[in-house]
Amino acid sequence: MDETLGTALRRWRDRLSPLDVGRTSQAGRRAVGLRREELAELAGLSVDYVVRLEQGRATSPSAQVVASLARALQLQPAERDYAYRLAGLLPPHEGTISTHVPAGVQRMLARLGEFPVGVFSADWTLLSWTPAWAALLGDPSARTPTERSLVRSVFATGPSGLAAWPVIQEGDTLKATLVADLRTALVDYPHDRGLADLVEELRSASAEFTRLWDEGAVGVHVSARKTIVHPQVGEVTCDCDVLTVPGCDVRLIVYTVAAGSADAEKLEFLRVTNGVRADGPSSPGPGLFSTS
Repeated sequence: MDETLGTALRRWRDRLSPLDVGRTSQAGRRAVGLRREELAELAGLSVDYVVRLEQGRATSPSAQVVASLARALQLQPAERDYAYRLAGLLPPHEGTISTHVPAGVQRMLARLGEFPVGVFSADWTLLSWTPAWAALLGDPSARTPTERSLVRSVFATGPSGLAAWPVIQEGDTLKATLVADLRTALVDYPHDRGLADLVEELRSASAEFTRLWDEGAVGVHVSARKTIVHPQVGEVTCDCDVLTVPGCDVRLIVYTVAAGSADAEKLEFLRVTNGVRADGPSSPGPGLFSTS
């Protein structure tokens, strides 16, 4: 009998260790691999929808849903393409930006939970993040891919970027570097309609983006010092580095602080409390992550 998307999802879920996604494998755990609830949380889907997919009662998932499941299940590229075909969808074309995060990168993130780390695609869309990222900068989970665009947020709201609260950055190289990255991406992904539309959108919306683009802005990412003005613990000053992953076009933004510093204590407090106050969740206030 031909395999269905539901049976493939169950097979992939059963083979994935909880440790690979940063979960504790507790003694007496009855589930083999990941639970449906864990997969749903990792993919940003409801448990009921995951159940219906596995049971074959949801038969037309979107490409975005399949991409999210592929990342959560840490599928290899060939497996990801197979998941698209089982869902009745065409896999991503060559020459378009991939939203796939390699399994090795995801396992690394699971073990870097104490650090705020965000994983971005070639057009600077946030794909994945550690819990410490959400605690320090605000939880992006309720946002759409469009709202997770670093380039859009930087040119719309200033240096805070994807943060839900103010971020003060030393120096002003980020904007030119992002414009240079998009220019390179257009060469690398000539068939990506979404990327071309993003550039046109920013040229129409931002005079500064247009100026930098027309000037042929160039730049490389360098270490930067940023101060996050967090509503719960006040100012947290971090070193911010951009790392690239050989063999795939994703980049990691990593925030670190000096061990034993006051900033380290604040970051540890946010990590342990998961960014939640004693009287309830901290509110991001108005801005990128607010809801209308």
